[in-house]
Amino acid sequence: MVLSKRVQSIKPSPTLAIESKAQELKAQGLDIISFGAGEPDYDTPVHIKDAAQKAMYAGFTKYCPVAGTPDLKKAIINKLKNDNSLEYKPEEIIVSCGAKHSLYNLFQAILDPGDQIIVPAPYWVSYPDMALLAGAESHYIHTTEDNGFKITPEQLEKAITSKTKALIINSPSNPTGSAYTADELARIADVCIKHKILIVSDEIYEKLVYNGFRAVSIASANPKAKAFTVVVNGVSKSYAMTGWRIGYAAGPQEIIAAMGKIQSQSTSNPTSISLKAATEALSGSQDEVEKMRQEFEKRRDYITERLNRIPGVKCSMPQGAFYVFPNVYGLIGKSYNGKKISSCVDLAGYLLEKALIAVVPGEPFGAPGHLRLSYATSMENIKKGIDRFEAALK
Repeated sequence: MVLSKRVQSIKPSPTLAIESKAQELKAQGLDIISFGAGEPDYDTPVHIKDAAQKAMYAGFTKYCPVAGTPDLKKAIINKLKNDNSLEYKPEEIIVSCGAKHSLYNLFQAILDPGDQIIVPAPYWVSYPDMALLAGAESHYIHTTEDNGFKITPEQLEKAITSKTKALIINSPSNPTGSAYTADELARIADVCIKHKILIVSDEIYEKLVYNGFRAVSIASANPKAKAFTVVVNGVSKSYAMTGWRIGYAAGPQEIIAAMGKIQSQSTSNPTSISLKAATEALSGSQDEVEKMRQEFEKRRDYITERLNRIPGVKCSMPQGAFYVFPNVYGLIGKSYNGKKISSCVDLAGYLLEKALIAVVPGEPFGAPGHLRLSYATSMENIKKGIDRFEAALK
């Protein structure tokens, strides 16, 4: 069978592949500690599950409006107003099967072959491949620990060409945990408005921020930015609902309508029961979200401090999400227990084999010399896993 050139141009998600490998080894009886997971280790709050169960037994199991139910759209509109100071109408909102699906629909709606999107690196692994599926190319702006893994307006100005269609901003970031201030976002928005570049704002980790930091939407950071921005968010990370598959986008009506057309010819509506669960998540008690956030903050502090004790490892303190992204250039080129480490891919393979810990190398994120470790696991596992990390380097 001959596959399309389009599908041959993309790669499977490396983060999902590593987590799958870790689960496979666990099934074989190995005591694997995984730092690869991109999801909270908490269960969905009970009041959300109760809302889904109530909907199911009430017979809410039929087709729904393609772009989401009126009650969920209302909950999203209220959330955006209360949390982000943004005003939207129902026709400016679309609900999809996860934020990833929202991004896919958006790229299909706005990108043509030959277009470019600007992607700050390090980046979430799926952005470039989703652009490729739309026939577009990614132009990378590289960042470092020295500037907090954040792009500057000057870098953005230099990166824009006649082919540039959009900029992706992910704040807080996967994989780095970095987050932009309101002033930084306003200055970036100024550049995009000047050049009439669409801003794609991935805000899925918005509620998982620490040390009193407040995540700001770029759509609200500049008075004119909203008209140039599509906000993408969802319930997966903040509400421990990764398997429920509900995300949403808010933006200019023309773009949202185009995304709806694509969705109508692909998945149709998101799962009916999940729509009710998401409505409860956004409009119900937020107490469990705050408990989870506080626990993540403790884990973040601990894992960052422990990693910085390891010779050859430097780890900046993330402001959000649930990942650390240590610089491990000090370990590259060395040999441990007869194993030569020439790259982070080698290092990740060695740690899985020798220490039975799963980490994600930085190469798929556009950042060689780094590892991504998720602290969305128990404190006990974090302590044990970092102990193993240290022991494997002796």
